Amino acid sequence: MNKVLILGAGMVVKPIVTYLLEKDVLVTVASRTKSKADAMIDGHPGGTAMEWTVDDIDTLDKMVQKHDLTVSLLPWIHHIMVAKHCIRHKKNMVTTSYVKPEMKALDQEARDAGIIILNELGLDPGIDHMSAMRIIDHVHGKDGKIDEFYSICGALPAPEIADDNPFRYKFSWSPKGVVLAGNNDGRYLRHGKEVYVPTEDLFKNPLSVDFPKVGKLDIYPNRDSMPYIELYGIPETKTMMRGTFRHPGWCESMDAMKALKLLTNDTHDFTGKTYAEMVAMLIGEEEAEGIRDKVARHLNIAPDAHAMQAMEWLGLFENTRMGRRQDTPFEIVSDLMIEKMMIGRTERDMVAMQHVFLASYPDGSKEVIKSSMLDFGTQETDTAIARTVALPAAVGVEMVLAGQIAEKGVHIPVIPGIYNPILDALEGMDIRMEEEYGLPESDIIK
Repeated sequence: MNKVLILGAGMVVKPIVTYLLEKDVLVTVASRTKSKADAMIDGHPGGTAMEWTVDDIDTLDKMVQKHDLTVSLLPWIHHIMVAKHCIRHKKNMVTTSYVKPEMKALDQEARDAGIIILNELGLDPGIDHMSAMRIIDHVHGKDGKIDEFYSICGALPAPEIADDNPFRYKFSWSPKGVVLAGNNDGRYLRHGKEVYVPTEDLFKNPLSVDFPKVGKLDIYPNRDSMPYIELYGIPETKTMMRGTFRHPGWCESMDAMKALKLLTNDTHDFTGKTYAEMVAMLIGEEEAEGIRDKVARHLNIAPDAHAMQAMEWLGLFENTRMGRRQDTPFEIVSDLMIEKMMIGRTERDMVAMQHVFLASYPDGSKEVIKSSMLDFGTQETDTAIARTVALPAAVGVEMVLAGQIAEKGVHIPVIPGIYNPILDALEGMDIRMEEEYGLPESDIIK
């Protein structure tokens, strides 16, 4: 029987454990918190839980050696360490994380070892690549060109619970990661012009779409879109923009908090301070009295603006002592958000993804193509974000173990021999993109 090592037991891991165990794969889940791994295995005879931390290199080396494949679901910063052990022992590896330059640099070593390190095999990145490439290859197969391409994804609360708080958001995966992503900058190509969005402007002027069965969603840039022109093989495109979906209210509120330096990782001495005093200090005010009006003046917005209501709801204007010493605004604010914005066990989360293409053909005709996915879940079953991140990786692991992927080296799933079988398998699990062809040019994102 094949043996797979899974590193990490976070909020998106359970579906891959369940999937592989049901396929009679022997699975070891190694985690800092063994109880989480035990819960995922749920007494299955093919599963083993181990307590392990990333600083235990010797144990990692032994675990990698004893298994046929390693799935790293650790924070991305640890993937390189894991990959080097996989190369040393000539063991294949799968991750759901973006390929960093340090990982790409291991390509030749992985080839020499005769293994594949298959990355970006989750939702975003993952399903987005695979479903986009299926359409791009279809258009190119008709001698067409991609003139514009937008790819947007978001892990969100379902519409019926989105109004529970002014941010219109609840965490269903890595809460710190969600907030930290607000410190990214953005870069994309639109209408032939390269656009750079510094982090302080990330949430300003979001685009908007009307998503089927959901309603209006805002879009802000998702990191650097430019490399995907080459990765997707569309040098002809005049627009290449990857974005993130949020319910209206998030961008406005996060933009205000960024302007107040509430998401920075700068360390300050907050000993004895209240939340209101922290905010006052960050905007250069000596006193916290009347902090709401002072913040509104600092931001040049109305005291009853939506962002002001969101920050008040979060508790940032309260005279409650924080109980912090040397700390960062990011840690304090993200902890507040986690305390108040975790999704409930019976509440539905939602994954919304949409690709929008403008394609042109040799006969002069043009069409807009839309490919949309909407998936729901709960913590009682599996969350939508857990399903859509873990199950593509699970199918990829199954294919590697079966020898169905011939490629060696460091890869992402943009090859038809990889993306077609995985997308087909996901449809069998009711994770599917609904494609619309022949739409008018007016349906392109404005």
